[in-house]
Order: sequence, then C-alpha cells, then structure tokens
Amino acid sequence: MSKTTITLFTLLLVVCSACHRTADKPQQPEEFTTEVLLRFTPLKEQGNGPLCWLYAMLATIETEHIMRGDSVDLSAVFLARHLLADEARLRYASGERHGITLRGMATKTLHLLQLHGAMPYTSYRPYEGLDYKALRQQMQRTADNYRAHRKGIAQLDAATDEMLDGAMGPVPSWVFMLGCQYTPLEFAHSLCSPKEYTALTSFTHHPFGSNMVLEVPDNHYRDAFLNVPLDSMMRYVDHALRTGHPVCWEGDITEPGYSHKQGVARLSGKAAVTQESRQQAFDRQQTTDDHCLAIIGIARDKKGKKLFICKDSWGNNLQGGFMYLDENYVRAKTVAVVIPTAALPPADWLKKRLKTQWWEEDIQEP
Repeated sequence: MSKTTITLFTLLLVVCSACHRTADKPQQPEEFTTEVLLRFTPLKEQGNGPLCWLYAMLATIETEHIMRGDSVDLSAVFLARHLLADEARLRYASGERHGITLRGMATKTLHLLQLHGAMPYTSYRPYEGLDYKALRQQMQRTADNYRAHRKGIAQLDAATDEMLDGAMGPVPSWVFMLGCQYTPLEFAHSLCSPKEYTALTSFTHHPFGSNMVLEVPDNHYRDAFLNVPLDSMMRYVDHALRTGHPVCWEGDITEPGYSHKQGVARLSGKAAVTQESRQQAFDRQQTTDDHCLAIIGIARDKKGKKLFICKDSWGNNLQGGFMYLDENYVRAKTVAVVIPTAALPPADWLKKRLKTQWWEEDIQEP
C-alpha cells in the first residue's frame, strides 16, 4: 500500500469515527423551588461595557415600581450616553490624569438620574453592534485633541454629541407616559427621589451605625454607606424581599463557586461566614467589587438551602439569564446592597436606635 493510500485510509477512519462519536450530554439546569418572586421587566444585556451597576440599579427601580402597580422599563443606554459626555469633559479639564471610564457602583446610577433624568427603554434602545470600548477610546482621543488645541468645552460638547448620536442615536427631547409629557429630568424625579434608596454595607474597620465612604475603586462619587453588622444586613435583605421590595446587590464573583454558565453561586467549604472572616477577606482583597445584580426573589434547593434569585445583565445561561446566589455566598461576598428606604424601619426610629445596640435586634417597627 502506498504512502498516499495509507494517509487517505487513516483520514477516512478519523472522519468516520467523528461522524459516529457520541454527542456530549447537554447540561441540565439545577432545579429550585421558588419561595418569593417579585415582578420584573425582561432581562437586558449590558453589551461590552462595564455597566452592570447601571443595569442592576435600574432593574431594581423597575421592580420597585412594578410592585407598586406602575409600568416602568428604563433605558440604561440613555444614562450611559450622559456619563460618557461627562467623562469627556473631565478628560478635557484634567488631561491624561483622568481616563474615560464607564465603571461605577449602583449608587452612581442614583446620581446620574438626578443629574440627567431618565428615558423609557422603548424610547431609547441601544443600536445593534454598539461598541462601548471603541466609543470610549474615540471620545478620549477627541477630548485630548480639543484640549491640545484649546478649543473649549462648548465645542467639545458639540463634537461628542455628534459622535454619540452616530453611535447611539439622537436623544428624544420629551418622555410621553400615560398621556403625560415630561422632560427626562421630570420623569426621573417622578421615579426616584434622592432619599428613596439606602445603601448598606458591613465591615468592622468603621463603627457600626456610622455612614462610611466605601473604599473600593469604583466608588467615584465617594458615596457613603450605612455600616451595619452582617446579621442585620442579611435580615434587611430578607425582609425587603418578603415585603415586596427588590434589592440591588454588589459583590465579588471571583470565587470558584460562582458560575454564570450554570446560573448558580455557592461558597466552597463548610466554615461559617462570620463578621471577622468577611473583614479578613476584604482586607486581603479576596472580596472585591466585581459585579452587580438585582435581587428579586428567594428560592430553595433540593436540600432546603436558601438562595437569592437575581436578575443579571450578562446574557443567557442555564437559568435563563438569572443567577441563584447561595445565602452563604451573599453573607461572605457582599460588598454593598442598595435597599428601598421604604423596606427599612422608619428613619427617626433608626436614628434613635443608633444610640443603642439597635443592630442586635430583629427588624420591627415601633
């Protein structure tokens, strides 16, 4: 048999064996029993921009309003556009000391709503193929060019508006909702007042009961978070969900037990999660601010263990785009939560309790 014949014969064997190879068994999603599930808008994907914080906070606001009987579906692209314009001005003013960024925390969304307003999703949807990375680089080069030639911020604004119109589409001047006409700012103020949400965290390097500026890189506005003990924070999250309020969650997703593909996050190991172990992981930068989700429910696995149902913006997975976070994972890896203030005890009651050991007690209104 010639060398050519042997090669062809070998190739045929490989092809035939490939044709008859047993297909990989498709993975099945883990099954859970839903205990609490709030109403929510359809899932939206954040694209290639680091905008999970924006999508999750808007999803939280949407669910909060839907649970009240309102119909609200918000555009993240609208606020991303304004953020890019703001960042271009900062780049112009500070030069290379400021790199244009789309990163942030959930609380940053609340600032943007008060500064720029809001737009319904149906009025301002993302263009197909929107590339945030390319757009950010283009805007940074434009800001640098205008700064070098001292063209002024007004001219920069005109250039960036044209650039953003081309990438995202022109912004409507008005919001029309249920027969009413609003400016974007009026619409945003009807959705969310400055004190409508309370940001909480739980770390021991600041006193419990104090408002602390959370020391994470994406806290660009140096927002303060009410620092409470871990058990209290977990009770507040549970109480909010069981009384019809969503929670915006920020935390670490670098643990091996976090799998977006599976749609499940579990903490490996059997050690109890304590206030001390949380602090140690934060101090060692083993717990970092990586991702943001909207918690909209509570579920149980087959062993009866509690998980939180979260709305994600990373696209489809075995759980249909949702994430199920094990209670221990949330205890250990939460950096911060943003809760509707209506789900917390009254402010005057909280202030009174701050003078005592109020955090050692269960939630109860006076």
